[in-house]
Amino acid sequence: MELIQQDPDVNAYLAASETVDHEHPTVRRVADGLSVEHPDAYAYAEAAFAYVRDEIPHSMDSGDLRVTWRASDVLELRTGICYAKAVAYAALLRARGIPAALCYQRLTDDDGSHPVVHGLTAVLLPGERTWARQDPRGDGPGVDTRFSLGEEQLARSVRPELGEVDYPLLHAEPHPAVLAALRAARDRPHLERTLPAGLEPTGPEPVRLP
Repeated sequence: MELIQQDPDVNAYLAASETVDHEHPTVRRVADGLSVEHPDAYAYAEAAFAYVRDEIPHSMDSGDLRVTWRASDVLELRTGICYAKAVAYAALLRARGIPAALCYQRLTDDDGSHPVVHGLTAVLLPGERTWARQDPRGDGPGVDTRFSLGEEQLARSVRPELGEVDYPLLHAEPHPAVLAALRAARDRPHLERTLPAGLEPTGPEPVRLP
């Protein structure tokens, strides 16, 4: 699948914001700790992926009722759903000057019911011309995710026959529907009932890179 930058300026994928708040002391502390043993960009990106995947439990797996949406809160409270963990990973990448984007899939149950949007992070490492999607959601029964610049190692591959979709757009910020659901949720059970089932295009016309 061809991944498409929604913003043609790669600097948009390095910016700090209220959500991807990579200038926050908590994000910097984690990034600094990881970079001590992993100064190389590739090694750092892989180590940051493993940290978010393994050290921050997915709240639907752990039963944590809290809802996080800022990267700093995800890292401080050590909890979040896939969207939040994707934001945390993006912030750790941007904290070290590595462009990071947010992207999404539409997934369903095995019979095509209960569609829901799943959040991923994409990384553009120095010297690479193409973005690579990563899935820091967290492993479990039947799920084995890995950092990879080649063949994707995501939690799920889409099944088009069931209406599942890989959305190609690379967002500098969370999709508005995703962020709205996170910010409005009183707790995780409320969030589970209000997760978006699909995404509409937003922002300017996407730009395909040469």
